[in-house]
Amino acid sequence: MPIKIPDDLPARSILETEGVMLMTEGQAARQDIRPLRIGLLNLMPDKIRTETQFARLLGANPLQIEMTLIKMTAHTPKNTSAEHMLAFYRDFADVAHEKFDGLVITGAPVELMPFEEVTYWNELKQIFDWTQTNVQSAMHICWGAQAALHHFHGVPKYALPHKQFGVFNHHNLNPASPYLRGFSDDFAIPVSRWTEVRRADLPNDPSLEVLAESDDAGLCLIADHKHRCLYMFNHVEYDTGTLGAEYWRDRKAGKPIALPCNYFPDDDPNREPSNRWRSHAHLLFANWLNELYQSTPYHLADIGKR
Repeated sequence: MPIKIPDDLPARSILETEGVMLMTEGQAARQDIRPLRIGLLNLMPDKIRTETQFARLLGANPLQIEMTLIKMTAHTPKNTSAEHMLAFYRDFADVAHEKFDGLVITGAPVELMPFEEVTYWNELKQIFDWTQTNVQSAMHICWGAQAALHHFHGVPKYALPHKQFGVFNHHNLNPASPYLRGFSDDFAIPVSRWTEVRRADLPNDPSLEVLAESDDAGLCLIADHKHRCLYMFNHVEYDTGTLGAEYWRDRKAGKPIALPCNYFPDDDPNREPSNRWRSHAHLLFANWLNELYQSTPYHLADIGKR
């Protein structure tokens, strides 16, 4: 089944050229099934690119998906037009009474700040708590994962001496996990962050399960069974050229930035990189959506009831 997104969302034309199946409101209404409602709380500066990346992964599965774009109520993005935000996004305050099968919370360019100093931290904490009653399962990405792990378990983050930047090999620590079904024993994932969380700080809690880790980049994926969520500390959603765009952006801005590791062929930034993580990105989201489909109530109103 395809993903339902607004007809004039910029991501639509990109996804159509890639062969991602999309549907209109009319087509969705003719199908006698309940779509999975997936919210995307988009905290990234480049809203349109991030919408496209996650819509691509959500749409490549056999289930009908209805994606709702959500923004922080009291925070005004600086890098996306007010017209785009008004046309396609809903404030969290306006959806707080609704139920969702799944929620994706993205990273944000605030990772070097203490959590409590982020301007929208109090509202984000409300959203984390709201997921426990109104969302069947949440997937937290990069800083969003660090923030949620800190909120639910008090785990700190640490500034790194240099940016962890590149495509790193990761180990599959539990091939029997439903979230890693079909994964290779080792797989590549893009990493782009200035901070990390450490395994030694994880509480002795059987509901927390480390699923993937890198010798070079540390923790990658944790399942939190008690809170029905996943913490993905890296950027499985990145396009082929995203790391390169970050590198050239920082170079042009005069910021100290090293070449992303294991990314450009022969470390030549003028050569096109290869995408070695696409299949595992799709697989992770397909597995997550399948677990949602298997566990979520048919009636949305029943989500969150224990």
